[in-house]
Amino acid sequence: MFDLYMSPGSVTERVHFYVAAYGPSDRVSPGGGLPEEGEEIEVLEIPASDALAMVADGRIVDGKTVLLLQWAALAGLL
Repeated sequence: MFDLYMSPGSVTERVHFYVAAYGPSDRVSPGGGLPEEGEEIEVLEIPASDALAMVADGRIVDGKTVLLLQWAALAGLL
């Protein structure tokens, strides 16, 4: 979708944002990650209207998540 510097001027990390369609048959396990690497990934599926409300009331504060939700809303995908 786009590439952004999350904090230009202070760090050089550039984040690449992607969007892809998926369905129930794409899920191969309840979560994800490699146990041997200490990864514990919890998958949360939230209705779009609830997710946008969570951005508005401050429950979702991760910049990457906010950007993608707002992009999807502006693109008419939600």
